Amino acid sequence: MQRKVTKAIFPVAGLGTRFLPATKSVPKEIMTLVDRPLIQYAIDEARAAGIKEFIFVTARGKSALEDYFDHSPILENELQKKGKTELLEVLKSTDMESGAIAYIRQQKALGLGHAVWCARRLIADEPFAVILPDDVIAAETPCLQQMVEAYQETGGNMVAAMEVAPEKTKAYGVLDVSEDMGNMVSVKGMVEKPAPEEAPSNLAVIGRYILTPQVLRNISAMKKGAGGEIQLTDAIADEIGKEDGGVYGLRFRGQRFDCGSKAGFLQATVAFGLAREDLRDEFGTYLEEMVSVRNAAQ
Repeated sequence: MQRKVTKAIFPVAGLGTRFLPATKSVPKEIMTLVDRPLIQYAIDEARAAGIKEFIFVTARGKSALEDYFDHSPILENELQKKGKTELLEVLKSTDMESGAIAYIRQQKALGLGHAVWCARRLIADEPFAVILPDDVIAAETPCLQQMVEAYQETGGNMVAAMEVAPEKTKAYGVLDVSEDMGNMVSVKGMVEKPAPEEAPSNLAVIGRYILTPQVLRNISAMKKGAGGEIQLTDAIADEIGKEDGGVYGLRFRGQRFDCGSKAGFLQATVAFGLAREDLRDEFGTYLEEMVSVRNAAQ
């Protein structure tokens, strides 16, 4: 039986430059899909997987992110007075218990591996999860929960993986597979952002990880990888083939949206909007009308 995964790191120190000017004053992680910020989707997924301790790796200008998880007594009292109990419950679901969240500053933008390494003292010698809030996953069973269940069987290190078009491998860490077991693969190599002609497969790593503390020790060497940054992929790859570790990829069940891009964010907005019972009819009718107008114009 593997040790339970109860800690998760959320690297949220990025500047979000692709969403300027909005991110000039609003952290990207607070931007909303329908009526919930990106970070709330990540937190809810972590909770469903049994995560109890939430570690945010932040940077200057992220105070709004910290404020989001605080209690809001004035707003709560106002909703209480007006009898808006449903909204009050929604609001309370965003609160985090005192001590459940820790904030660590990444002083220099040296890469994802470095951001994760910044939380090493809070991880100590336990397995931990990493969640990238830019990757929002719509799934019947939350993605990280699927991974935690699979991890109980495999141990070692696990990454969420999905098939991508061959020409898109240059945007991802890509797995070199030693054994394909269906929804699970055993990994013999990982390559960060390979050119399509050099990619060992089209099975790409997306923003969910379960890692051993040894990965943090590997990062401590501060070896620079692709783009001159300290890559998390490289530190995980160092664990391939080790008896007490190993690396596995899980083909998760669900649809992933890249909300770090404008197109992906818009796609997610449409998908999550149509999934809402209170919005589906009106929003769906509007989209159908828009498509009809566009087709008529062609």
